[in-house]
Amino acid sequence: MSPEAAGAVLDPESLAALRRVCDLAPLPVLDDLSTPRARAALADADLLVTGWGCPPLDAEVLRAAPRLRAVAHTAGSVRGHVTDACWERGIEVSSAAAANAVPVAEYTLGMILLTGKQVLEQAREYRATRRRAAWLRTPRTVGNHRRTVGILSASLIGRRVIELLRPHDLRVLLHDPYVSDADAAGLGVERVGLAELFARCDTVSVHTPLLPETRGLVSRELIDALPAGAVLINTSRGPVVDQDALTDAVRAGRVRAVLDVTDPEPLPPDHPLWDCEGALITPHLAGSLGNEWRRLADLAVAEIGRWASGAGFAHPVRRERLAFLA
Repeated sequence: MSPEAAGAVLDPESLAALRRVCDLAPLPVLDDLSTPRARAALADADLLVTGWGCPPLDAEVLRAAPRLRAVAHTAGSVRGHVTDACWERGIEVSSAAAANAVPVAEYTLGMILLTGKQVLEQAREYRATRRRAAWLRTPRTVGNHRRTVGILSASLIGRRVIELLRPHDLRVLLHDPYVSDADAAGLGVERVGLAELFARCDTVSVHTPLLPETRGLVSRELIDALPAGAVLINTSRGPVVDQDALTDAVRAGRVRAVLDVTDPEPLPPDHPLWDCEGALITPHLAGSLGNEWRRLADLAVAEIGRWASGAGFAHPVRRERLAFLA
């Protein structure tokens, strides 16, 4: 991983925990696997602990690592470094995606409730007027009682959001072509088609991974189908949403948007969304930050302990599932 990632995720306590479950090579963090020092370390490595900034583990790297049998990733997606050569070698792979899903789901829950109550709009008006509005005249479109929330994709994060929504008095709909009606019932949600999700929901939260077939999935047609005043939340990837169509809808005041991801990131300084009162744009902060990095390290340590004992990874990444993962 990069030295910056190591400094963030692997604090002294996490490193001490790693040393209790494995023999940690006494080397600097490796972000270049082509150097003589890196090749000497690879020659003896049974397992690699990876993170943000890890170079690709291609065939050349694997030739220098004849003993390598496993990779424990301290972040979510492994697409950037786990190559076909790893799968062909039969290397076992673990990811901390489940740990990283927790803060993303918490962010999403917070935004669903805040936007349902129109907290940001009312706070902005309160600051401008310095007086309380006639609260008994509040429109019935404000509030979270039986509001309809749509979840696009029952991914790790999508499922975690569904779980967090259960204690609240909300209707939850789900669209995921790989989830059956019975599975949806088990999750406590109603499974609907994609168009129906957008037509019926006061809030739609996007959790689908960016794949060739999901690029632009949230189209102009779907955005235009949202009820007036609806909210689109995107914590997935910017290109999943037709950003031009969303910009038009937000500028027109017809819908609102909470965007933790955009296309590109960040948006150009003159992009109209920056100045839209109906858009809240955050700097890709929903995922693990600050003290939440410890959760990533803890999961990786636990996974290495399981693997070393012969129990196998509890959070394996399967090659056949890679096409459906972020």
